Amino acid sequence: MGIKKQLIDRKQVGTAGEREAKSYLVKEGYKICDENYTCSRGEIDFVAWDKEYLVFIEVRSRRGSLSFGKPFESVTREKQKRLILLSQIYTHQKKLSNCNVRFDVVSVILDGSLNLKKIDLIKNAF
Repeated sequence: MGIKKQLIDRKQVGTAGEREAKSYLVKEGYKICDENYTCSRGEIDFVAWDKEYLVFIEVRSRRGSLSFGKPFESVTREKQKRLILLSQIYTHQKKLSNCNVRFDVVSVILDGSLNLKKIDLIKNAF
């Protein structure tokens, strides 16, 4: 498989995973206020309100087997630090001082046809 095909496949898996995550979060009562928030330092998949918490949500998706581990296990220390920095930029930019902040991870497992097999929400993941 060529590199270009692998990149397309990875993008398709990510897009399908984010679609499933959004649907799940809405059903769980989250009020999504931003999707794919981007600034010069990176991207946050979702920003949402969950009751009194402003939640920064990272979505991790995998297709097929779990031979490389569960999706949420790929949120490294570096990624956590970047999300914390991005949350600070976001709250400053949106003038949201003194709000309760939380970081959640949605772990999405898709089958070979990109249909949902399993979804897990890890609240307060780090």
